[in-house]
Amino acid sequence: MSAASTKEQPMVETRHQTQLLTLLRDEGPMSRVELGERLELPRARVAAEVTRLGELGLVEVAGPSASRGGRRSTLLRLASDLRILAVDVGATSVSIAVTDASCEVFAHTVEDCDVRQGPHSVLHRVAELAEKIRQQAPGRLLAAGIGLPGPVSFAEGMAVAPPIMPGWDRFSVRDHLGGLWGCPVAVDNDVNAMALGERHAGVAKSLDDLVFVKVGTGIGCGIVLGGKVYRGVAGAAGDIGHIRLDDYGPTCACGEVGCLEAYFGGAALARDGLTLARSGRSAFLAGVLAEQGAVTAHDVGLAAASGDFGAVNLIRDGGRRLGQVVASLVSFINPGMVVIGGGVAQLGHQLLAEVRSAVYRRSLPLATGNLPIVLSELGETAGVIGAAWSAADRAFALT
Repeated sequence: MSAASTKEQPMVETRHQTQLLTLLRDEGPMSRVELGERLELPRARVAAEVTRLGELGLVEVAGPSASRGGRRSTLLRLASDLRILAVDVGATSVSIAVTDASCEVFAHTVEDCDVRQGPHSVLHRVAELAEKIRQQAPGRLLAAGIGLPGPVSFAEGMAVAPPIMPGWDRFSVRDHLGGLWGCPVAVDNDVNAMALGERHAGVAKSLDDLVFVKVGTGIGCGIVLGGKVYRGVAGAAGDIGHIRLDDYGPTCACGEVGCLEAYFGGAALARDGLTLARSGRSAFLAGVLAEQGAVTAHDVGLAAASGDFGAVNLIRDGGRRLGQVVASLVSFINPGMVVIGGGVAQLGHQLLAEVRSAVYRRSLPLATGNLPIVLSELGETAGVIGAAWSAADRAFALT
């Protein structure tokens, strides 16, 4: 079965079935009466749709509800043997999980992987890891979701001119994986997936309006408005890493100069940390360079945590620049929360303090008076949980 055929032949047959499946995913087991009340559907319609979903193998009986006196209702849930494959491809690693149809993670693995190896090599490794991890949680594959570290056309299921992904431009990831796994596949930008993960399972759970900022090898932003990811017309919304801060700044991976990412992405931190080490302005990083022959963004974080003056200043300067951009987002979008995640976010509260200071100083009190700016608590699972959520949406969609 190809990815194209899964789109032409959706699993569900009516709009009401989509609503029922989505509600069971979001809220958990419910009785037929509860489902009818929540969706404002007559009992006969609910009964007919539930019967059909049972025949399709998507819904099953979960047992009786809690007793309230009188006859207990029968609860329904998504079929317990359904599985979703969720993949989060980063610049330097790949994370894969198997979830149930409610996006609860059953098994998860992470390994180093260079996205610059190209789609065939990376996706071949993804397929190998997926085969292994599915053995830890066997079941029927419902759908798959994948996040990519670059601009993605969500409608076409492919990356478009990604700056750090040579060979991926317009490669049809959705068709490739759909043909391999024989199921619907959702392809999105990795930061959008992380934003969804935070919204459904992280610190921003149940918030309808939030901004998620990923600070890793690159810098990106996922925007959730009204409970849904805002992608823009072409899927490029939230690409804050390439907002220009200085016409005469350092060269960025995108080919321009002075981008936020060129100042504070993981590669930029490693570059500036190496400069500190070579110049002798950081004894800690000079020691790392002598021992390892290189300096990473993680090393800069360790140096800052130890109180190294040069490393602390790097983080403060980068956090201040990031805060300037986030302040503009806050003024424009007025979100209910700002969540900061990604590998460089492990720099922790020194980074958070600088971002908070810039946002609270630059944005209007009305926008920041009740605005939490927090670190992600999901870590490496944010992306796979969000990818699973997108995959379920695609599987439950009528078209």
